[in-house]
Amino acid sequence: MSNQQETDDTTPDDFSTGRRNFLKGLGAAAAVGATGTGLADDLFAMDGLEVVDDPIGSYPYRDWEDLYREQWDWDSTARSTHSVNCTGSCSWEVYVRNGQVWRESQAADYPQFDESLPDPNPRGCQKGACYSDYVNADHRVLHPLRRTGQRGEGKWKRISWDEALTEIAEEVVDTVQEERYDAISGFTPIPAMSPVSFASGSRLVNLLGGVSHSFYDWYSDLPPGQPITWGTQTDNAESADWYNADYLIAWGSNVNVTRIPDAKYFLEAAYNGTKRVGIFTDYSQTAIHCDEWLGPEPGSDTALALGMARTIVDEGLYDEAHLKEQSDMPLLVREDTGKFLRASEVEGLSVDADRPDQMFVMVDGNGDLRVAPGSLGERDGQHDDSLSIELDFDPQLAVDRTVPTADGDAPVRSVWVNLNEELSNYTPEYVQETTGVGRETHQEIAREFGEAERAKIIHGKGVNDWYHNDLGNRAIQLLLTLTGNLGRQGTGLDHYVGQEKIWTFHGWKVLSFPTGNVRAVPTTLWTYYHCDVLDNADPETTARVEEAVERDWMPVYPAERDDGSRPDPSVLFMWRGNYFNQAKGNVAIEEQLWPKLDLVVDINFRMDSSALYSDIVLPTASHYEKHDLSMTDMHTYVHPFTPAVEPLGESKTDWQIFRELAAKIQEVATERGVEPIPDRQFDREIDLQSVHDDYVRDWETDEEGALAEDRAAAEFILEHSEESNPDGTDEQITFDDTVEQPQRLLEAGDHWTSDIEDGEAYTPWKRYVQEKNPWPTFTGRQQYYIDHDWFLDLGEALPTHKDSPTLQDKADYPLRYNTPHGRWSIHSTWRDSEKMLRLQRGEPTVYLNPDDMDERGIEDGDTVRIYNDLGEVEVMAKRYPSSEPGTARMYFAWERFQFPDRNNFNSLVPLYMKPTQLVQYPEDTGEHLHFFPNYWGPTGVNSDVRVDVEKVGDGEADGGEN
Repeated sequence: MSNQQETDDTTPDDFSTGRRNFLKGLGAAAAVGATGTGLADDLFAMDGLEVVDDPIGSYPYRDWEDLYREQWDWDSTARSTHSVNCTGSCSWEVYVRNGQVWRESQAADYPQFDESLPDPNPRGCQKGACYSDYVNADHRVLHPLRRTGQRGEGKWKRISWDEALTEIAEEVVDTVQEERYDAISGFTPIPAMSPVSFASGSRLVNLLGGVSHSFYDWYSDLPPGQPITWGTQTDNAESADWYNADYLIAWGSNVNVTRIPDAKYFLEAAYNGTKRVGIFTDYSQTAIHCDEWLGPEPGSDTALALGMARTIVDEGLYDEAHLKEQSDMPLLVREDTGKFLRASEVEGLSVDADRPDQMFVMVDGNGDLRVAPGSLGERDGQHDDSLSIELDFDPQLAVDRTVPTADGDAPVRSVWVNLNEELSNYTPEYVQETTGVGRETHQEIAREFGEAERAKIIHGKGVNDWYHNDLGNRAIQLLLTLTGNLGRQGTGLDHYVGQEKIWTFHGWKVLSFPTGNVRAVPTTLWTYYHCDVLDNADPETTARVEEAVERDWMPVYPAERDDGSRPDPSVLFMWRGNYFNQAKGNVAIEEQLWPKLDLVVDINFRMDSSALYSDIVLPTASHYEKHDLSMTDMHTYVHPFTPAVEPLGESKTDWQIFRELAAKIQEVATERGVEPIPDRQFDREIDLQSVHDDYVRDWETDEEGALAEDRAAAEFILEHSEESNPDGTDEQITFDDTVEQPQRLLEAGDHWTSDIEDGEAYTPWKRYVQEKNPWPTFTGRQQYYIDHDWFLDLGEALPTHKDSPTLQDKADYPLRYNTPHGRWSIHSTWRDSEKMLRLQRGEPTVYLNPDDMDERGIEDGDTVRIYNDLGEVEVMAKRYPSSEPGTARMYFAWERFQFPDRNNFNSLVPLYMKPTQLVQYPEDTGEHLHFFPNYWGPTGVNSDVRVDVEKVGDGEADGGEN
């Protein structure tokens, strides 16, 4: 298939002319009805219709047929996709006529790797089906713009590319020259959805010595319980594996709304005999397709999971062999300190390890103490596949005794005994009281789950948006570990929230960060810190944040200087994301953080909220106007973006924009004679006089100018990634291959936990469960007991239920407030789409239980005010009988300019941060838990918020003060 199959001699200039004339090619009959009036007039002037006796022969209304036929006529086609954070990664065929994208349709040529599974074709959703509207939308940014009014005021002046790049370059050069390079930040989310575009800005920021921001944790998408327990940031089965499960729970993951391209596997699993259970607070669009629905109270998922775990344990439905070999349940814990018993503490215990103080102890069937193999003390770093956790003895699960140590006899108990004590709190009566789920109901679901041969949980953002999300994650994961449902087809916990994991990891990494030295920051902490929240946070949180930063567990940039001062951030680049709109605590961000920034640059194809609050907006190519790649952990394919049309107006691709900015920085630095600046943190110099040459140089081969174009960058990623170009084989996936059709990846790199196997859906954890490699945790096992001091202090060594903290009193703000993902947008993309707005209420809407509406005198369609002590927003009220009473639900991501006062859904949400997500573990070395962007760091919190709602009449609130 040709990327640009021209059938005429159209020139690039003709493309632009044709696209600006939106009606060109439609014909007069398409724009004007048969009566000579507009189409809309004809449609509604029903009294002018003629009676037609013979529609086959004489029929006066034929003109509409020409429009219909012309939709199926085109000049060229191209393969592309949509660079949005949805995990979809769907290949589309784009049709072009008269230089204009005419329509798109789902590509249906994914190769099928397992005939026993539902066909992977086609993939797509209603949002992607109307992306062509965005290509020529009114809010498309066509020229570089400079702000002339206040940020957010919407006053702009069109400037030239040279003016824009020069202004930015001069600010950057000034900042680097003043050795404040770590005050330059770059925010862009999720590389998998378009790794070349991600790398475009990250590459320049890296060369400048600037700071790259995390995103997966900031969006509340990262499930922290997974690195805590499994030592690995999210690893999931591809969605085709859902079909292999005998028992499938969708827990807080509304797959029929947020996973539309993959929902078929959930629905069609019923034909395979799979029982499907939905656990949602509301009777959701997925719950209606489940065999059973459990509706726990919001924020009570941990208690429900632990109650289910108690049933599995009490009824002996656990997999004893899996627990003994694969988990920390047999390991001994000292009762006096709460710490694991270390082999170095036990007199006379033979230990063959470099670090016996990081080796742990079990008790065998004879009652003898034994060293647990695979612990961190004998491993070479976090990952070491030269060792095995396979046991040559049968350890005891239930141990409660004393052991001789150098300090005398120490009372110890196994993790299993401690866990059973914790689970004893979750009686059926307690679970019902806490969660609202019936005593017999949750036990029956737990019993069925424990008895299933292959059970799987699809885990979603409904669990992850809470302050205690880590406890919820760990409790739900425990159900899989107890039953041994890991490391086999049709099993596991699959958490899909954003395209968080990129297959072609190595190629993307070295393209994005060529120096190999990366300044990265957890965006939640960065935002929290620079919004001066520490001045108002509770003393314990403030102290722990300060300790985590002081001990270098978590970085904050700009770094503290030798004199103890810390500069403010000053330059922020945003691209491919809408940080300002998605930001929790956006009142604090607007009032505290934004004034500190001297220059905010947004690279965007549309005027979204982040663009509106920027200083310079640079027009970028749309998804149908560039070369890139697309992939997701929901399937094992890679496919491309290719340009169907030329970039509209003066827009350029992300790669071209940052490359030209690098050239301008090099030009300004050369004119000024700027000498290389020594990097305070890394053994390198920041050389602005060569930054463009370094940008386009292939650092792997040292070939000058090799990466000048975005297509070359895409080919670089494929060439330098094990998944697409594995060692020891002649097989290789090229960019041309992906244009021909989506390509199933050839291997899985080291950041995945299983191999890609022919004829099998990808399923994680096989390296540990089947091959017996140590899990990348402190103990080398699935670790449910964390003996870090902070976890012990806070009573969270084991998963336990805790009530959610809120800043608002229930008496003043009786309604819980949450902002789930919706059907009609992907984050803020398509929130302003006319087609999508027509499929819903067309404006920001709050969904309320009828009882809550009646109590407040609110009717369906009324304008209401949602408020708390942080802010307020005006929206339309929608009657939602499927909702639980006491909740105000606003499907999120409405743009700020869609609200009358330019607040938005996040104006009611404070900045929360849980201290346990700031730790390093072990505390001195951090091999198990250490900051790594999007792997471990504090998550944002969306759902621990309370509000009230009141009707607005005649433009005024009926009562109540903020």
